[in-house]
Amino acid sequence: MTTSQSTLPVSGERYAPDKELARRVRLCDIEAMRTRVSSALTFCLLAGFVVPLAAQEKSEVAESIRSLELKWTESYKQRQVQILSTLLAEDFVITVEDGSTYSKTGYISHSAEPSVHVEVAEMSELKVRMHGNTAVVTGAYHERGKSDGRPYEYHDRLTDVWMKTGGRWQVIASHYSVPVK
Repeated sequence: MTTSQSTLPVSGERYAPDKELARRVRLCDIEAMRTRVSSALTFCLLAGFVVPLAAQEKSEVAESIRSLELKWTESYKQRQVQILSTLLAEDFVITVEDGSTYSKTGYISHSAEPSVHVEVAEMSELKVRMHGNTAVVTGAYHERGKSDGRPYEYHDRLTDVWMKTGGRWQVIASHYSVPVK
């Protein structure tokens, strides 16, 4: 019996159908790998677009909060009670330098006090940290003026907490303290 050349094992291979099966399995593995790599690259590209957009949106909101802080400071300085009323939440509470706390009504009453004349009210080093619909602001505050005709001056550190409710941002809590030198 003679064996044809095409059915003889080549280089130690056993039988041609096994070789064909192995080739097909390798092709399937290669196709699966291509699909995985393609999916991973697509995900990375999409993430590359989404993450900067989210960061940009977050920085735009932080800038908006920074603007509200400045509006609040200017409204306080100018005794603009109506504007203060819209910026402060109904359950707003502030703790001032001596440890006293005031509600929204108490703070606005103090701000409108005619015996207090604020000459300088300025903020610096403002940092805004976003946490969903809440923003925490830290920074430095400087105020100078006259109270009952006597000069005063504060150099404080501040923490303000803003929350977005009903589609608008309002400050819900504020804390001012004098740094120990």
